[in-house]
Amino acid sequence: MSELKSVESQLITPVTHYNLRLILREFFLFGFKQAWACLFGGLLLFFILATHYYYPFEAYLYRYDFLFLIAVFIQIVLLLFKLETPAEAGVIIIFHIVATIMEIFKTSALIGSWYYPEPALFKIANVPLFAGFMYSAVGSYVARSWKGFDFEFSQYPKLILTILLGVGIYANFFSHHFIIDFRWLLVALSIILFSRTWLYFTIDQQPRTMPLLAGWFLVAIFIWFAENIATFTHIWLYPVQKQGWQLVSPQKIIAWYLLTIISFVLVSLVQKPRIRRSFCDISG
Repeated sequence: MSELKSVESQLITPVTHYNLRLILREFFLFGFKQAWACLFGGLLLFFILATHYYYPFEAYLYRYDFLFLIAVFIQIVLLLFKLETPAEAGVIIIFHIVATIMEIFKTSALIGSWYYPEPALFKIANVPLFAGFMYSAVGSYVARSWKGFDFEFSQYPKLILTILLGVGIYANFFSHHFIIDFRWLLVALSIILFSRTWLYFTIDQQPRTMPLLAGWFLVAIFIWFAENIATFTHIWLYPVQKQGWQLVSPQKIIAWYLLTIISFVLVSLVQKPRIRRSFCDISG
């Protein structure tokens, strides 16, 4: 009996160690790819934090204008080193434009959803131009993740339906100030439309899978954490934060979830979704 246990341990131990190595390899590789996908947003967030604690150029250049020039520089570098394709950059620029339009509306005297407390030369109405790059960072993350993890999908809905959902979400960001707020209806529609959609992503060699809706929700939570950092550094503030900083309401996660869908739909116009026909394909 003892000899049998000895033989079993010799057979099992190498396999266990091998599996552990694979798990650790995928874990670190996943972290690296995520960091690489967050390159634009991560650098922007770094400069937001750094300039909050130390910014020596205030007499010559407003902090918001410095952040705008930094964001433009990062975008140019990504293109020059082919870390981003012109088509992807084009979609991100479109996202920048539609986000800036929304920002102008949201920060207007009539609405006042949030405000930018510092001065800027590069601005439109009440919105410093670097603000649109914060939304572009989401688009950049989606585009870079799509390539880095070699996204594939099962049961992906028709493109026209995803576009209509994105348009509806964008319209509601404006219309809910004047008529009923349809955000929960839009959330329900997104669940109905993508409830059967699974995302296949490759970290190393073996494809992994998760519900696409779960991925969007995780991204929304991540953005919410970044938003708290941004408001803490007074990049923008909500009216309730005028008397002192406080945590952004977790309800904003739903807004970021919907915005993530807009970003995803825009990127899908360039990165055409590749379809896996069935779950069995993952083992093929």
